Amino acid sequence: MENHVFDTSKSVLERISLPLFDAKGVEVYVKRDDLIHELVSGNKWRKLKYNLAQARQNKAEGIFTFGGAFSNHLLATAAACKETGFRSIGFVRGEELNADSNDTLRKCSELGMELIFLDRLEYGMRHDFEYIKELKNEHPNFYAIPEGGANYYGVIGCQEIWREIPFQANHVFAAQGTTTTSCGLAAGNTQKAEIHVVPVLKGFDALAEMKKVLDGFTYDSDLSAEYLEQVHIHPDAHFGGYAKYDTGLLEFIRMIYRECRLPLDHVYTGKAFYALYKWVENSDDLEGEKIVFLHTGGLQASGFYLE
Repeated sequence: MENHVFDTSKSVLERISLPLFDAKGVEVYVKRDDLIHELVSGNKWRKLKYNLAQARQNKAEGIFTFGGAFSNHLLATAAACKETGFRSIGFVRGEELNADSNDTLRKCSELGMELIFLDRLEYGMRHDFEYIKELKNEHPNFYAIPEGGANYYGVIGCQEIWREIPFQANHVFAAQGTTTTSCGLAAGNTQKAEIHVVPVLKGFDALAEMKKVLDGFTYDSDLSAEYLEQVHIHPDAHFGGYAKYDTGLLEFIRMIYRECRLPLDHVYTGKAFYALYKWVENSDDLEGEKIVFLHTGGLQASGFYLE
């Protein structure tokens, strides 16, 4: 699908210099996927690319997908559909909401997305095959993308990140939500780098959830297990759970922005970069190692604490 919305040329590799990194002798680079597109940025872009191509191949007239009240995925889908000529429907968690409830939903609506608000019980059926089949019957000729773009085509899109790292990386860090991005990194890891995964959900069994996704992706449980041998989980950087934070995390994010002009958010990238920083701080023998941090975007709500 040829469209500037799917151009990665703006996703540069930017070296980050901090006293800790210099003292440890490590080279830290940020893969700036957040710069790909103003609204379709980071891993949202990666996960949508081949889903939209598949929708085009299926001659679909529109896309429907799912998300919460502040969903980066919903906003990215609305923007990508607007630019590629698809209609879009977003099923939103929370029957008490409307299109004016917040800036994210308002922008989705302005981009032409039809918003349908579901109660928590019905939203909980979003992975049920029969429920999705029923929605497809209600919205014929619409292509379904799971919440967060978490499917086979999303994993394929995230594999392509490796093509854009022109040197041998020793370590790659990424935040984790649905596991789609981390599974794509694991499945496409031709460099045999160590993949550091930072779950943003409290009590999340990252390896087990990745194994489920990879088993469905490879149809080979042994191969999935082999991919996971290169994965290291950092389970304690969630700061209390999804979208939760404290003053320490916000001050860390402000410090990184002050020192490096690197914007991070408090839901995903701030926590992942914090985990990277603490790992370097507590590690020995990293001299000469090259670390790549994948900036997965999602910055629309971060402005209130960056300055």
